[in-house]
Amino acid sequence: MIKAICLLLLGTCGCAAVVPPHTGAKSFDVPVAWSVTNVSTATEASSLTQWWSHFNDTLLTSLVTQALQSGTSVKNAQAALQQARALRDVSEAKLWPSMNVSASAGRSKAGNNPAVNSFATGLDASWELDIFGATRSALSASESTARASAASLGDVQVSIAAEVALDYIALRSAQARLAIAGDNLLSQQETLRITKWRLQAGLISSLEYEQARALAEQTSALLPTLQSSIEQIIHALSALTGKPPTTLLTLLSAASPIPQTNDDLALSIPAETLRQRPDVRAAEYQIIAAQARVKQADAARMPNFSLSGSFGLNSATLGSLTRSDSVVSTLLAGVLMPVFDGGALRAQVRAQQAALDQARLAYQATVLAALTNVEDALVALRGDRERLLSLQLAAEAASNAALMAHQRYASGLVDFQTVLDTQRSQLTTQDSVAIASSDVSADHVRLFKALGGGWRSDSEDITITPKNIAVRTSTP
Repeated sequence: MIKAICLLLLGTCGCAAVVPPHTGAKSFDVPVAWSVTNVSTATEASSLTQWWSHFNDTLLTSLVTQALQSGTSVKNAQAALQQARALRDVSEAKLWPSMNVSASAGRSKAGNNPAVNSFATGLDASWELDIFGATRSALSASESTARASAASLGDVQVSIAAEVALDYIALRSAQARLAIAGDNLLSQQETLRITKWRLQAGLISSLEYEQARALAEQTSALLPTLQSSIEQIIHALSALTGKPPTTLLTLLSAASPIPQTNDDLALSIPAETLRQRPDVRAAEYQIIAAQARVKQADAARMPNFSLSGSFGLNSATLGSLTRSDSVVSTLLAGVLMPVFDGGALRAQVRAQQAALDQARLAYQATVLAALTNVEDALVALRGDRERLLSLQLAAEAASNAALMAHQRYASGLVDFQTVLDTQRSQLTTQDSVAIASSDVSADHVRLFKALGGGWRSDSEDITITPKNIAVRTSTP
């Protein structure tokens, strides 16, 4: 009779153990090359691991290293990874039997009867047999979640390294612009002195003098603004490295050139880029975890088989615990089969399936964002390089024009408006060169970030390919 009931239960659950079909997003193809091809050659992914060293700036390298070691965001992500790994260990432990040791001593008395002592010790064990893989699926989900957490830590590291580099470039750009403004102010003040002498000699009107004074004061007003920006950027860098705001003021106050990297930037193919990016890796692991949770929810609808037993000693005195008649043992096998739950277990399967669909869509969005980031960075880099080249030529011409206008004005060969125009043009073009130079460096940083540089994966079991992406972004 018992055998017949068990066979009936197994047959019933076997018919019910079907994950409902669903539809998902259409797959898409990864391009075989980037649209901007004049800056790319093939390279290994490992060359991007410490991309900041390509700028050949030891201070930048030091700041990035400190931020990756001591930054609060990185530490928070590291704590989240430790938590995920601990939860994975919890899931793994459920595959094994659990055992408990107990011991007790008691004394009881009822009415006028003499007091009675009791002593007991024992070993209890239980084991849930994972016949349908519910526990193994839970372990697979926990393992994938831990791997996703590790990739998320990599994503934080990539972002922090890029943020430090961008702030450092902005700092050196602000210092360069401060020096340019200071040099132009000196030139304008020299022009102001000449106009004052000419005014005192009655050679010009007070209008020209006031125009010269206005230009010098306008340039002078730039200095405190740029200085404030410099100090604020230093505060931001201090925070990124896990230090109080003013810690790096002394170290970074001295001006230094804007860091530049080699223009012959090496790029990988799009599919290789996706393999390098930690956010794509994390999204991939989230899909695997969601797939495991669907299997776990489906397995929860199956019978649950368990074994339990105990072995102990029970006696009225301590001395008699070792006697054979004090031994107490039990062995129990059990099965638990859900019969009616109002559709809760089926609903749980549908909920996990919907979560899987969301993970697939999130993965697709992450891949598209990754491809877009690289393309945007390439376009920006190409445009800023061209802009920098033109501005450098313009700045050279503006400097020559300002020098000639100053000399001719001192000799009375040109009017003062020519001097004002050339000095304004000189300041504007030189300032634009500094900004464009920092933009090119920042474009390189954003490109390194878009390519997934700045982290190293501990596991290489997932290889992202166009075919693999199509599988992850579509459902049967």
